Amino acid sequence: MKKLPPKEKILEAYTAIGDHHVQMGENEAKVISSNEAKRYTVKWHGDLYQSNDNATYWQGYPGYPILAVLMLQGRLPFDPKLAKQLSNIDWNKVNQEFKRHYAAAATAVLTKNGLDVGKVMHEVESCYEALTKLPLVIKRCGVKVEKLTSSNS
Repeated sequence: MKKLPPKEKILEAYTAIGDHHVQMGENEAKVISSNEAKRYTVKWHGDLYQSNDNATYWQGYPGYPILAVLMLQGRLPFDPKLAKQLSNIDWNKVNQEFKRHYAAAATAVLTKNGLDVGKVMHEVESCYEALTKLPLVIKRCGVKVEKLTSSNS
């Protein structure tokens, strides 16, 4: 993998799983955004993963939809209890409020939800470390993003 995501994107993947926003198929998944405004497509074949979420498409690193799929496939470690604790978070809104300063946004969300920031970030580090060891190829997915609401997100 040429480029790694910000570690905090792992928390967004947890929220997608906790909110049951990931619908897995055989070689494709549909992932609904945290504000439920968009549905992304993730496709894979072996170690090649493609997605049409903004991070993957424009930045070239695996966005939270790919990370969520990797967790559900068992390729990345993931704690189901933490997924429940991180449910119902509108990361789009939070990230806008913090002007895409993902570390500050994550700390604020974890603190607001009464979670132990150190413990959660230890889980994130473990997942991130596993991600660095995967021989992934990340590419853009040409499927158009499905808009689910008239939100400006």
